[in-house]
Amino acid sequence: MSTLLFLGGVLFMVIAVAASIALHEIGHLIPAKKFGLRVPQYMIGFGKTLFSVRRGETEYGVKAIPLGGYISMVGMYPPREEKVSESKPNLFTRIFGQMIDDARSQANEQVRQEDAGRMFYELPIYKRVIIMLGGPLMNLIIGTVALGIVLVGFGVPTATTTVSEVYQCIASAQNTDATECTADDTPAPAYQAGLRPGDTITSINGTAVARDAWYELTDVIRDHPDTSISLTYERNGVSHDTTLTPYLTDRPVLDKDGYVINGEDGQPKMAQVGFVGMSSQIQNVSQPVWEVPAQVGDQLLRIGNIILHLPQRMVDVAQAAFGSEERDPNGPVSVVGIGRLAGEINSTDALNLEEKTATLISLVGGLNLALFAFNLIPLLPLDGGHVAGALYEGLKRMVAKLRGIRQVKPVDTIKMLPVTYVVVIAMLVMGGLLIYADIFKPITLF
Repeated sequence: MSTLLFLGGVLFMVIAVAASIALHEIGHLIPAKKFGLRVPQYMIGFGKTLFSVRRGETEYGVKAIPLGGYISMVGMYPPREEKVSESKPNLFTRIFGQMIDDARSQANEQVRQEDAGRMFYELPIYKRVIIMLGGPLMNLIIGTVALGIVLVGFGVPTATTTVSEVYQCIASAQNTDATECTADDTPAPAYQAGLRPGDTITSINGTAVARDAWYELTDVIRDHPDTSISLTYERNGVSHDTTLTPYLTDRPVLDKDGYVINGEDGQPKMAQVGFVGMSSQIQNVSQPVWEVPAQVGDQLLRIGNIILHLPQRMVDVAQAAFGSEERDPNGPVSVVGIGRLAGEINSTDALNLEEKTATLISLVGGLNLALFAFNLIPLLPLDGGHVAGALYEGLKRMVAKLRGIRQVKPVDTIKMLPVTYVVVIAMLVMGGLLIYADIFKPITLF
């Protein structure tokens, strides 16, 4: 049964990845057709075509290697400029000239005489930018919707002001292995004040606290050792008032999300703070819609940090794959790794059905946000490279207009083919390393 659940999670992610790729390419296809471009092909995958169907001017199909997709647009590159000069070709032309000409001929082999005025390089700059950003923006939309479903529909695990456990004495509160309190132990303030598991604290010192404001509550407690504090709590729908005095003790320093902060020695930082001996009940709390953009922004910042430090991240992956180091759970993964994570999530007994569903949807959202950010890298063959080329041409035209120059040649991005090959090879190497690591040294969640 566990194996079937694992395979079910993998299948779910395969479908999600395929759908994300398909929608990414639709993001390019719709504005391309809207702006009058002829689009000969819309393909999911690379290599040999498995099946296809033609609708109008476009062939829609699926290819054998499911590692991406593409749409072909006529006139991606301007025709080769005929040179009348008989001067000796430079080093770049001697080395790469034939390669570039061959690639240009292959890219433009579908151009017809009637395509004049309907080619990509002839479009206004803003239309080219819209077409190339359409794919990444589709991934951004998918990622935002997926995270919105999780945050608003399922909620997120949150420390609530409902009490999960109350310790009878300080000794048992500081050492959860202690099962009994003795007469010599100091009573825990929360228990002494009458608080019990299931009580929901609604205000502290006369200030109301929200259900998900546990850490605001504990901040007041930590900041007021040996000071009387008034609490209002609900039990079985009835409101009660009480007072307690936090006990001064050494406790770990927490960040704004309630996680322990470690020092340079790797050990938790400690501070003398107020302590009452109770813990919070973790519950899924639905977030307001306006929290979704902030969460999307936070994820994009983390993804952007990974991309900016990608060389070091790949070194870390290699050291983990071929050495004894552990994989960084927040590091890059391949599609194989994503599939394994989905299978692990779906087959674990640590999550219920609702939690599994929310986690899988969240994984799809994170994948699409990563695709959005990665495709914006301003290097060919990524979408960001084409956008950079269009914007550079727009800058050239602006400067030429200021200088009174009327004729401006379009930017010929195919001349960046050598750089494109370097990027493609680097992507293949990184992809191969990640796949190897995800098979032999995978990231595990449970």
